[in-house]
Amino acid sequence: MSRHTSPITEPFLIRALLLTTALLFMGILVMLPMVVVFVEAFRHGWAAYVNALVQPYALSAIKLTLFVAMIAVPFNVLFGVAASWAIAKFEFKGKRLLLTFIDLPFSVSPVISGLIYVLLFGAGNVFGQWLSDNDMQVVFAVPGLVIATVFVTFPFVARELIPLMEEQGTEEEEAAIMLGAGGLRTFMSVTLPNIKWGLLYGVLLCNARAMGEFGAVSVVSGHIRGQTNTIPLHVEILYNEYNFVAAFAVASILTILAVVTLLLKSLIEFKFAHELKAK
Repeated sequence: MSRHTSPITEPFLIRALLLTTALLFMGILVMLPMVVVFVEAFRHGWAAYVNALVQPYALSAIKLTLFVAMIAVPFNVLFGVAASWAIAKFEFKGKRLLLTFIDLPFSVSPVISGLIYVLLFGAGNVFGQWLSDNDMQVVFAVPGLVIATVFVTFPFVARELIPLMEEQGTEEEEAAIMLGAGGLRTFMSVTLPNIKWGLLYGVLLCNARAMGEFGAVSVVSGHIRGQTNTIPLHVEILYNEYNFVAAFAVASILTILAVVTLLLKSLIEFKFAHELKAK
C-alpha cells in the first residue's frame, strides 16, 4: 500500500456527517445534562450549594451510600475473581449455567430484583416471620440495601475478568505449579499481575453502579429519611418536594463520581494498552 493511500474510502462529507452526528448525540444526551446539573445546583450560589450538602439527611444519605458500597464492592471482587478463575481456568459441569447466572442481573429489572427480596424477607413472607422472631430485619433496613446492591453489581468484575483470563490461557499458571508454587502463590505471583488492570476496571464500574443504584434499593429501602435513603433516593425526595437546588446539589455528587469514573477508566485503558505494547 502506498504511503499516500488511506484505508478510509468514505468521502470527507460522509465522515464529517458521521462525526458531527456522534458529537451532537454526545452533547445532547451526555454533556448537556451534566451542565444542567451544576447550573441548577449553583443557581442560588455557593452557600446554598454547600448548605444542601451538609444537611443531616444529606450527610446520612452520603454516609449510607459509602457504607453500602464498601460492603458490596469487596464482596463482588471476591466473587468475581473466584468465578472468573473457575470459568477461565477449569472445565466443570454447570459452567454454562454459572455464566448464565452471572449475566442474570443484566436481564432482570432492578425493580423486579428488589421486589423479589421484599417477597423473600418482608414481614409475613418466606423468611420474614423467622427474621421477625429472631429480632432481625432485612427489608426496609441496611441489610436489604446491601443485598440488593450486591445483586445488581456482581456481574461487573466477573465479566471484565473472564475474557481476559480466557485470552491469557493457563500456561503460566501450569509452569508455576510445575516449579513448586502452591495455588495461592501462583495466583498472587502469576494470575493477579496479569489481570490487575482488568480487575481495577471491573472494581471501578462496580463501585460506580453501587453508588448510583436506584431501582432495587428504592424497593427495599422503604424511603426512611436518615436511615435507609441513599444518595439517589434522597435526590428523588428533594426533587418531589420541589427543593430543586438541594436536589441538584446532591445529584452533583453522583455527577462528579461519573466524571471521575470516566477519567480513571481512560487512565486504566491507557495503562493496559501501554503494558500490552511493552510486552
